[in-house]
Amino acid sequence: MEKNWVKIFSSSNFYQSEIVKQVLIRHHIDTVLLNKQDSSHRAFGDIEVYIHQEDFSKAIEIMILNQLSL
Repeated sequence: MEKNWVKIFSSSNFYQSEIVKQVLIRHHIDTVLLNKQDSSHRAFGDIEVYIHQEDFSKAIEIMILNQLSL
């Protein structure tokens, strides 16, 4: 992954991470999901949401306004 990406959200539930990603994309924030779940045991590991470091403050505001859990 390129430099200057920061993790803004992490969940073991793929759908929660995808919702966070889609909300941020709707607000023109580049977003990447990184699936760190074990391929045979979904209970182990998380789906992480990454954004560019310079978008961090804006992304936190958007998540709070949209009542997404941090």
